[in-house]
Amino acid sequence: MADPAIPDRPRLAPGVRLRFDKTRGIWVLLCPERVIEAEGPASEILRRCDGTRTLGEIIDELAAVFTADRAVIAQDVTDMLTELATKRILVS
Repeated sequence: MADPAIPDRPRLAPGVRLRFDKTRGIWVLLCPERVIEAEGPASEILRRCDGTRTLGEIIDELAAVFTADRAVIAQDVTDMLTELATKRILVS
């Protein structure tokens, strides 16, 4: 299941921050020269990308929080984190 594009213990890259925008009531990912809205489960995934949790731990936590099938959660998390790692928003 491990995707080589995803860091073992994903964390946001230097200069990238996850913040709650009180005005809009949403989580946003602040990146150099861009802002990405992190709606719904995306914010739950990103809040766990702190460099201490492994990909498996993130998936296990989310499967418990959303009481969903682990395989479905694993696919969603892997897809999202692969895209972010490719854009260099996530690092090890």
